[in-house]
Amino acid sequence: MADTTSPSSTPRLWARIDRVWLAAALIIGVVALIDFPRTDDVITFAARALLGTLPFIAFAVFAIAYLKATGAENLLAKAFQGNPARMIVMAALLGGLSPFCSCEVIPFIAALLAVGAPLAAVMAFWLASPLMDPAMFAITTGAITLDFAIAKTLAAVALGLFGGFGTLMLSRTPIFTDPLREKPAVGGCCGVKAPFSATPVWSFWQVPERVQIFRHAGLENGVFLLKWLTLAYVIEALMVYYMPADFIANVLGGGGLGTILLGAFVGMPAYLNGYAAAPLIGDLLDQGMAPGAAMSFMIAGGVSSIPAALAVWALVKPRIFAAYLGFALIGSVLTGIAWQMIA
Repeated sequence: MADTTSPSSTPRLWARIDRVWLAAALIIGVVALIDFPRTDDVITFAARALLGTLPFIAFAVFAIAYLKATGAENLLAKAFQGNPARMIVMAALLGGLSPFCSCEVIPFIAALLAVGAPLAAVMAFWLASPLMDPAMFAITTGAITLDFAIAKTLAAVALGLFGGFGTLMLSRTPIFTDPLREKPAVGGCCGVKAPFSATPVWSFWQVPERVQIFRHAGLENGVFLLKWLTLAYVIEALMVYYMPADFIANVLGGGGLGTILLGAFVGMPAYLNGYAAAPLIGDLLDQGMAPGAAMSFMIAGGVSSIPAALAVWALVKPRIFAAYLGFALIGSVLTGIAWQMIA
């Protein structure tokens, strides 16, 4: 009989444990240790919130599985053809609506930059892409409001336009010349070798290979959303039971510029996942967070989230990356001010 307790088997065991599920379990475990009577409340709160979000999760899973199975990502290539101003507009629109992960976008963008695609259009796509997609729209609607989800979608496109046209205006300056690293990464975790080169097949169910893609994408994204939302709702339960509402109102309440700036500056380094952020921001809004601060947090944090930021860092020089973050920070503050005035 093999020795399952050998040192070599331990790393493999830990590698199989998803860190998001583990984090949720550890939080509940800590609550049980320090405040056992509250454990049932935390679990019940998270479970009820997750059940209430299930219809939105189901829609999101179906939408992204359908788009991946049909190969709709191939339409992205059309955004980078023609007049530079048209390219920026199309890239911002498609970036704000496309449901595809950074690892799929990296080889595509690398190939475009290598053959001379305008950096302005690429910047527009990069800024808009991590902020919204069909799945995130559904989750944001369920966790916050439909109005907030629509506003964030418009903000994603607006930020793409802002960064794209800003880059175009400054394209002849030293900052934006020669943007590529010497050997930009063209691989991706999705294993895309010839990205966005085929014609979409809308009736995917007639092609067995695409049916398999639909099933795989549905399962993969279903698990992804469930684990992140579970963690988000567990954290939200902690906020409800342990964080005084007046504290949130005092720190992030009000409609001043300082609150919006705080939301952007806190969101940029702290934000890790857009799906998990939506329930947390929804709860903070209920506790008195200013709408403008919530929007600036979501926009600044989405652009600087780890997958999005690494996709940019892998391909361009640090000064271009700094410009990417600069556009995100300025755009998030402007978006927060606009939403504060409207909401």
